[in-house]
Amino acid sequence: MKAVDSVGPQALPPLQEQVEQIIAEARRQGASACEVAVSLEQGLSTSVRQGEVETVELNRDQGFGITLYLGQRKGSASTSATGPEAIRETVAAALAIARHTSEDDAAGLADAALMARELPALDLYHPWEISPEASIELALACEAAAFAASPLIRNADGSQVSTHQGCRVYGNSHGFIGGYASTRHSLSCVMIAEQDGQMQRDYWYDVNREGGLLASPEAIGRKAAERAASRLGARPVPTCEVPVLFAAELAGGLFGSFLSAVSGGNLYRKSSFLEGALGQQLFPDWLTLDERPHLPRALGSAGFDGDGLATYAKPFVQDGRLVSYVLSTYSGRKLGMPSTANAGGVHNLFVTHGGDDQAALIRKMGRGLLVTELMGSGLNMVTGDYSRGAAGYWVENGEIQFPVQEVTIAGNMKDMFRQVIAVGNDLELRSNVRTGSVLIERMTVAGS
Repeated sequence: MKAVDSVGPQALPPLQEQVEQIIAEARRQGASACEVAVSLEQGLSTSVRQGEVETVELNRDQGFGITLYLGQRKGSASTSATGPEAIRETVAAALAIARHTSEDDAAGLADAALMARELPALDLYHPWEISPEASIELALACEAAAFAASPLIRNADGSQVSTHQGCRVYGNSHGFIGGYASTRHSLSCVMIAEQDGQMQRDYWYDVNREGGLLASPEAIGRKAAERAASRLGARPVPTCEVPVLFAAELAGGLFGSFLSAVSGGNLYRKSSFLEGALGQQLFPDWLTLDERPHLPRALGSAGFDGDGLATYAKPFVQDGRLVSYVLSTYSGRKLGMPSTANAGGVHNLFVTHGGDDQAALIRKMGRGLLVTELMGSGLNMVTGDYSRGAAGYWVENGEIQFPVQEVTIAGNMKDMFRQVIAVGNDLELRSNVRTGSVLIERMTVAGS
């Protein structure tokens, strides 16, 4: 297995050849079945702070991971080395692990008949030919725009430009081999505002498959500055029960927690508050959550899942009712159900939204808390109890009154799902979960 020089679609044939070599070696050493993922990645990351360059990092990584089976026994190993010796040693290590594991009736490859046949063209590869010098200029322009946006901006916590491109090929001993090249580029800015002895920090960013479609550095810098300055004067509020509006950039986390709760791993371990909820009404009847894995250029798109099964569009929630779990081949077998082609996760989750923007949802809320930052990890997956540190803005009479900090928002996720009043049209497009701001009818806000 030799190193591959290029990163891009032209790297796919040699990586596919490497997968075939690894599978052949696994068979030679006695594996009854195996699956292999080979990856090749390279990227550039540049950061500046206070007009000075802090880091310029170039990275290039190549390696593979193998999972093989001895009947119903499984072993896995990985390496960043290349060459025939690395293949032999890594396969041998995985076999040694398999020999010491217990038999598992659910272990093994997905059925050969279910392997993906024709992979869609998803247009995921758009390299950004930007030099380190040009990336430094972009980051400096972003920071300069932030400082120019407000005299309250007194410090910077870093502006960063990142560009990444890579290839991944998956194959297994059923004969399936599939791969794709992809890119991901981003620009971010973190600024600090100060007034009357108080300092507040906030950020903004953009991410895209295509570097030329990123928001301008000036727009990102200004947004980061405005967000930081608007938080000055933040204070707690008295403990109360009020509506809570999650800003779109945070709302995806609510649905991410839902996906975790209906994922096969948590379900077969009986560690989910939604165990046995299939068919139940969990959300209002106007809300649907559906997966759209074949959208061109989308950040979450994929033609096949981690088991080699063809991905496909489907709802998980239809008219508020849970109609599908999120299952891999293994977790499906543990539950006695077929895979939903979601080994490795969900690809592009869409959330039903209405016609109101965030300002209209604030007016609809009347009185309550707009949450723009969450701290900590406060979900009990077994009970659904949810508690997170939060910051944002207090709303009275449908208008923002003042910034809020040092509060905790709490509820139970089953209640929160049922009490979704509206989802805004301010869709978050920088994430695998496409949702607008989410208004929940009532949560506990614990403050002073």
